[in-house]
Amino acid sequence: MFLRYRERAEFFAVYINEAHPTDGWSSGGNKRAGIEIAQAKNFTARVEAACQCCEALEMQVPLVVDGIDNRVGEAYSGFPNRLYLIDTDGKVAYKGGRGPFGFIPQELEQALLLSILDLSLKHSAGPHPRP
Repeated sequence: MFLRYRERAEFFAVYINEAHPTDGWSSGGNKRAGIEIAQAKNFTARVEAACQCCEALEMQVPLVVDGIDNRVGEAYSGFPNRLYLIDTDGKVAYKGGRGPFGFIPQELEQALLLSILDLSLKHSAGPHPRP
């Protein structure tokens, strides 16, 4: 989706708490993907973990990192993962279910297409001169 729509929308992923840290509830899937990370104790360690995940998963979407206070993750109920679409007014236009089972990219794509269409219609309508 990122490659298809990157010229029409801004995309980014937010790295929050590690969902399956080696010092917590770890996952075989992480091991198979080559991601074995302890829960970060400071922001520098979180950035390093995010970079390791980005590289192991060959991510193309730009990545930003939540602060060690987890403010973004908590504000958006992002744990373990969630898809959001924020419209041009800064409002939530789509909020997916919690991952991995509520992680449905097709729903996000549909919401994105509707948002692009709405924006296009607003711009093509433009201001109308008064009679």
